Amino acid sequence: MAGLTTSFGSGAMSNSMDDIADFARAILVIGSNTTEQHPVFGTMLRRAVRRRGVQLVVADPRRIDLVDFAVLHLQQKPGTDIALVNGLMNIVLEKGWEDRTFIAGRTEGFEDFRETVQRYPPDKVAEITGVPVEQLYRAAEILALQKPMAVIWAMGITQHIVGVHNVMNLANLQMLLGNMGLPGGGVNPLRGQNNVQGACDMGGLPNVYPAYQVVTNPESRRKFETAWGVPLPDKVGLTATEMIPGVLQDKIHALYILGEDPATSDPDSGHVRKCLDGVDFLVLQEIFPSETSQFADVLLPGVTFAEKEGTFTNTERRVQLVRKAIEPLGQAHPDWQIITDLANLMLAAGERQPVDGTHAGWQYQTPANILSEICALTPSYAGISYARLEKGERLQWPVPNSDHPGTPILHINKFARGVGKFAPLEDIPPAEIPDDDYPMLLSTGRVLYHWHGGSMTRRSAGLSAIYNQALVEVNPEDANRLGLKNQDRLRVTSRRGAIEAEAWITDRVPLGVVYANFHFPDSSANELTIAALDPIAKIPEYKVCAVRVELVQSPES
Repeated sequence: MAGLTTSFGSGAMSNSMDDIADFARAILVIGSNTTEQHPVFGTMLRRAVRRRGVQLVVADPRRIDLVDFAVLHLQQKPGTDIALVNGLMNIVLEKGWEDRTFIAGRTEGFEDFRETVQRYPPDKVAEITGVPVEQLYRAAEILALQKPMAVIWAMGITQHIVGVHNVMNLANLQMLLGNMGLPGGGVNPLRGQNNVQGACDMGGLPNVYPAYQVVTNPESRRKFETAWGVPLPDKVGLTATEMIPGVLQDKIHALYILGEDPATSDPDSGHVRKCLDGVDFLVLQEIFPSETSQFADVLLPGVTFAEKEGTFTNTERRVQLVRKAIEPLGQAHPDWQIITDLANLMLAAGERQPVDGTHAGWQYQTPANILSEICALTPSYAGISYARLEKGERLQWPVPNSDHPGTPILHINKFARGVGKFAPLEDIPPAEIPDDDYPMLLSTGRVLYHWHGGSMTRRSAGLSAIYNQALVEVNPEDANRLGLKNQDRLRVTSRRGAIEAEAWITDRVPLGVVYANFHFPDSSANELTIAALDPIAKIPEYKVCAVRVELVQSPES
């Protein structure tokens, strides 16, 4: 993120949740429906507004519930976030509100950055984004003069073909205002699922080993080859969004999927199903049947959070001990044990000899054994131990040694690369924009009552009693033009497929935009979404595609 990418990665909150709630004077929430998708933190933000008078600015194409607590709602057109942030920074520079001391002492590349931002005057940005000029000026004043100011975002920022650039631009904003490395400030992405942060920290990415040690770095590679006793490739691997299409390109012949439901959660679901159906061998490790399980050749029964031990690392980099509440049911086993057993069976079947004779198979006996190896190989986790976690210590990485108290705030005094680098970024339109055949925009996301593909939450009678079917949000003016009323059956069609669902007529969505979720397989928004990828992170553009909306049936007919 604009020179803030560190050896600790770029996807973690630089600050802590309670730090932001207690010390921020202003907060920009952009691309995050915080109260519905991160309800605990959402409550903390609302409390900060009510009790401390924090100035909250929400930037979101939809009128999310958090807008009720904001002093200002910037309702930008989907896919125009770079232009919006450039416009705010243009005004900051125009008014002389930038933190010149911070810029001079802790950053580089400012002049090229300023030259780019000056090409985004308020009039131009208002035309691109649909945000009135007066709102741009008011937002810039609040964010610049109420210091410290924290920026918070989620997948509404990252799930675009310019997702990485969106994040970099928010880092530009915080460096411009000098809001890095201090309580109540920072750049703060909210992770989309439990332990996503921990999975990335442990090398669940195609280009890094644990702790973001790059696979193409010979020194890093030798370190892990020595520890693991096997030769390791020097090439970056594929992301999930590259692997599955690779099946029909004759590049991928087997898939081992753990706790993921790509048949529901990946874009262009119809194409994904063809890939899953066409792969030679598919192993799925899961806790419940899912849409993907229909394609599996082998099902491995994992366990739920209540049946396992280990650690989770949450969105604020805090490592949390997980204790087993019940013994695994039936034939289910903890994930680490399944993987260990499978690895040893493969070694035995292949009669593969480790490079170093001391590495005779996988010898893990408990999650504590695994954490010990993590700490030995992962500098940011080096000082974390079961003993410290069991004592209740709050440890946020980096924790470089056993005496270190953890790091609640990153980037104090200096960045890991030395100085932060400003990134000049230009507005780029979405991969697909409306036309005569598909005149509206679709944006997607979740609702409070269900989670991701819904394979767990749809099994809850209480949750299903509240929200038991897919709803598509439609603006009242669009509904009037289309002849739609609440609870009418509508069809939404894109270039990739079509779904039918019930209409929810609401001013939560702006004119020309509809919003749908992917919790219900029969009406999943991902039948419609486009598989266009961010060229850097390979994240799909879930948040914007062109669609056509039609009335199918009215309840009165």
